[in-house]
Amino acid sequence: MDNGAGSYRRFLDGDDEGIVEIVRDYKDGLILYLNNLVQNIYIAEEMTEDTFFRLMTKKPKYSGKASFKSWLYSIGRNVTVDYIRHNSKYINTPVEDMETYLRDESDLEESYIKEERKLMIRRLLDKLPTDYRQIIWLIFFEGFSNEESSKVMKKSARQVRNLLYRAKQSLRGELEKEGFVYEEL
Repeated sequence: MDNGAGSYRRFLDGDDEGIVEIVRDYKDGLILYLNNLVQNIYIAEEMTEDTFFRLMTKKPKYSGKASFKSWLYSIGRNVTVDYIRHNSKYINTPVEDMETYLRDESDLEESYIKEERKLMIRRLLDKLPTDYRQIIWLIFFEGFSNEESSKVMKKSARQVRNLLYRAKQSLRGELEKEGFVYEEL
């Protein structure tokens, strides 16, 4: 994974799927980052849209001196700073909207954290034996039951339970090596 640089190059070469991948991979994190600047989740969402719009229309040059993510976030920051300069006297959240605002912000942050955890687990899955990767993928990413997984893997229900247990233990070990504890395993 090249952190979006390849997707951006593909977009610049005419493959619109590249920008779709960038938006999918970076939207939630960028919103949360920009929310720290404006303290309003709705404005942060708008600034994120403006960032991607600028990326699509102006097609700035990515030099590769920094990670793609930090480059993209700096564009988002610049877009947001410009917005704040031009609208600072208008940025206010009405009191009656604060409850909705806080709930939306919390939901977005929670979904972003879950997605980041999934990305880390996907990366660590590559370090596990094939059967372990397969059972974890079927159960946690595809939402299969143990019974469905046993049919796919052509194993008995008992074998799947044992395999899943060992796979979870192995994955926990890999996560701990990374300094991460995943409660849902």
